[in-house]
Amino acid sequence: MNARAAVFDVDGTLVDTNYLHTVCWWEALRQAGHPVPMASVHGAVGLGGSDLLEHLLGKGHDQDQDAHISAGHKALYGAWHERLAPFEGAADLLRRLHGEGWAVVLATSAGGSELGALRGAIDADDVITAIASADDVRAGKPAPDPVEHALSLADARAGESVFVGDSVWDMRAARRAGVTPVALLSGGVSRAALEEAGAAQVYADTADLLARIDHSPFADTRG
Repeated sequence: MNARAAVFDVDGTLVDTNYLHTVCWWEALRQAGHPVPMASVHGAVGLGGSDLLEHLLGKGHDQDQDAHISAGHKALYGAWHERLAPFEGAADLLRRLHGEGWAVVLATSAGGSELGALRGAIDADDVITAIASADDVRAGKPAPDPVEHALSLADARAGESVFVGDSVWDMRAARRAGVTPVALLSGGVSRAALEEAGAAQVYADTADLLARIDHSPFADTRG
């Protein structure tokens, strides 16, 4: 068993996509007759597609539209695949952790061409141990299932691992999985909201975390 895993959310954490997702979900919802405020959509980013729609439209909404709305979002977002940009220091951070013996795992709801575009933007496949997809678990964040699945892929212990994300859903999932949650402000969520959701430490972005990594939970957590 590997002693420790560095588990990373991708959208809004390693790659600057949260506002793209917000606009694309907003437009897909609008085209389906649901004028949801963009601020509300942004607050739901980080949830899987079906959970996002339930969060925004309510449990009693007409689920027959879900596939159509999700397909609309996918088509709109797909136009940006070739222009996705990583946050400064994202690949360097993953390489630093890999070099220090951490198993680096990505935990994302993306798949197919979207996942390929994200991996291409990060450009660090050589140091990524595994990728945990939301499609492989029963429940997405804030349930602990995606984080637990990531740990199982790395054969790592929860108590000696760290999860880095940008949403309240990430922080809640990490806490429930027994992993130390580290938050980044790069997804547009406030420090107060992230701390309330359980973040152990909050950093501006990947570059900030990398610059202060020797005094972060990565330094405090021992294998």
